[in-house]
Amino acid sequence: MKKDVLISIKGISNIDGEEDIMELMTVGNLFVKDGKQIITYKESEATGFEGTTTMLELTGTSSVILKRRGANRSELIIEKGRRHLCHYDTGAGDIMIGVFSDSITNTLGETGGDVSFKYSLDINSSLASENEVYINVKECQRNG
Repeated sequence: MKKDVLISIKGISNIDGEEDIMELMTVGNLFVKDGKQIITYKESEATGFEGTTTMLELTGTSSVILKRRGANRSELIIEKGRRHLCHYDTGAGDIMIGVFSDSITNTLGETGGDVSFKYSLDINSSLASENEVYINVKECQRNG
């Protein structure tokens, strides 16, 4: 069953020793399909992906697939202990990037919970950034 949820996201990127923190609070949906937990939300101008819908497909603590559809299209496969080559739309053009993760936690239940993961991105096998993402999901409370 699809639930309306409040989603809080904190992303930390470390590029050449410079840390960049992005925080976002938005509404979206949480549901289970084919045994996978799925979180969806619409991006805004604030994130730089206006006109894009983001979907996070979670398989326990083994993988997170981040899919963006709409104005910006990309798919990152974040799987614990494996490196994947993924298509990424930068807005200025498409690139292939390597994605590797060694940490995924997931306490998401029917009414919400927490997800976090760490991953590195590489371009032509050279480290581009190290990233951490923290997501909190809470079921929206209905008034009345």
